[in-house]
Amino acid sequence: MGSADPLAVRVPVGEDAHLWTSRSTSRKVLLVAHNVTSAGRLLDVLPLFRDDFRVQLLVTSTESSPFRAGLPELFAELGFPVLPWEQARSTPVDLAVSASFGGQLHALQGKLSVLSHGVGYTKKLPKPGAGSREPGAGSREPGAGSREPTFGLSREWLLVDGEPFVDGLVLSHPEQFERLRRACPEAVSSAVFAGDPCFDRMLTALPHRDRFRRALGVRTGQRLVVLNSTWNPEGFFGNGGGKDVLPSLLPRLTAELPADEYRLAAILHPNIWYGHGPGQIRAWLDRARRSGLTLIDPVHDWRQALIAADVVLGDFGAVSYYAAALGLPVMLAAAAQDRLDPDAPLVSFVRDAPRLDPHGLLREQVERVLTGHRPLAEPAAFTTSAPGASAALLRQHFYRLMDLPEPEAPALLEPLPLPAYDPPRRTAPLHVWTHVRGTDVTIERSTGRPHRTDGRSHLAVHEDSLDPDSLESADVITREGQPDDPRLGSPEAWTAEVLRRYPRCPVAAYVTGPHTCTVRIRDHGAFRLSAGPGADTDPAAYASSLAAWFATGGTVPPAGITLRVHVAGGVHPVTVEPALAGDLAAQP
Repeated sequence: MGSADPLAVRVPVGEDAHLWTSRSTSRKVLLVAHNVTSAGRLLDVLPLFRDDFRVQLLVTSTESSPFRAGLPELFAELGFPVLPWEQARSTPVDLAVSASFGGQLHALQGKLSVLSHGVGYTKKLPKPGAGSREPGAGSREPGAGSREPTFGLSREWLLVDGEPFVDGLVLSHPEQFERLRRACPEAVSSAVFAGDPCFDRMLTALPHRDRFRRALGVRTGQRLVVLNSTWNPEGFFGNGGGKDVLPSLLPRLTAELPADEYRLAAILHPNIWYGHGPGQIRAWLDRARRSGLTLIDPVHDWRQALIAADVVLGDFGAVSYYAAALGLPVMLAAAAQDRLDPDAPLVSFVRDAPRLDPHGLLREQVERVLTGHRPLAEPAAFTTSAPGASAALLRQHFYRLMDLPEPEAPALLEPLPLPAYDPPRRTAPLHVWTHVRGTDVTIERSTGRPHRTDGRSHLAVHEDSLDPDSLESADVITREGQPDDPRLGSPEAWTAEVLRRYPRCPVAAYVTGPHTCTVRIRDHGAFRLSAGPGADTDPAAYASSLAAWFATGGTVPPAGITLRVHVAGGVHPVTVEPALAGDLAAQP
């Protein structure tokens, strides 16, 4: 078969592989991916085979999922030999590991271990002929019982011709065993308690929370609001069941949550990301991204974002439950309990968790759930019965199935990597409310109009605004960049150019660093603003504070002045000095 299929792998497997391999191995391990979602859990357990020269790793896709996009890129990133599914089914291996029941797993030639790719086994899938969402992945035992089967814990998924075909069904908690015993007693002997490697990686990474927050551009005093959605139509991102809250909710979140007090990020299920396409997701969420929303990598970075979060707005998917297990406050914007096994602990959490009212005041709801939050004991207790022990338990399980002594080195999972630095880039116009009292300036910025009636307000617009007309009506025009960027000229030159181009605008601000910016005030000249290293706020907010200072009759003496900027619950001394000698009253 191998020589007839042009895509078949000849090395290190194949009829004549021994002629070409540099090292012979005693065991072959096949990692079986249904889609990117299940592949993510396989990435968790990959390190359990590292440094073992006796083991050759192989990967394959069952080609049974409608969500096939993203797998070729992920396989290329891993760099293991990729077997076409037909070759994988006919190739003897010592161990096959899957994190899904999709595809003809029973046809594999070797011991089979199956892990959950969520928080235990919670999802119901309809019986054959009742509209399965994944063609070819339906029940294997038509007519077995009247209750809709639970994916991974029912006879429909665990038996072929009335016999169990899984050698090791990995469970993370005894409550799953009880549901298995009731639903499919024939498969009880295959059950293995081995914890949850996904959750264990999060637990280990908790001390790095501040690093993850800095990587996501969360500033001191800011709260990170993470939106997450599972993939089906009733999820937060979906528009099923007559509800479609996200398109109207996102602009309201950015309008009602002040930009300097809140940071927004979204974790979308890989089936959303790859089902619709990353480009389509970015196109749908363009306005939100221009307002500061960050899209989180759904494979590599979602756990780091969850650890960094202050509050999660989610649905009935596993990420919401993981968030609650980490002790985070969670509000549900979608709660389709009929999608879940009624006996799963996730159901009681979905039933009792606070609900987000999309028609109510969002800031009040977010602040209420933050101030009134008390961590729930049940999610952490039911996520795993062996916290921190999954690496040792899983490696013991895998090597037992391979009939191979474990390596002497301890079994360890891979630490969660530090995400790339990803600060928000707000190019949507910001409505800025300010209140000046002496040298104290209080400021609040958002994409919505200020609700306060005291003080003053103005419009700050980024030079890269999608709408050029907004620049014509801007009170402050901003951008960020290096002070020596040859494309823009010096900050002093850029600010002068902007005020010449937009004669109505009185202020231009060039952010040159995390604590500094150059601001030109029409009829007053250019100024350098700098805050101390502890002042962790967007310098564009300092620029708007200076604009407010001048608008209320303030002046900057030749020796400079220090303003106290009140923003995001903090007070930041900002030094204001003339940028150029003799430029105090320069005309742009």
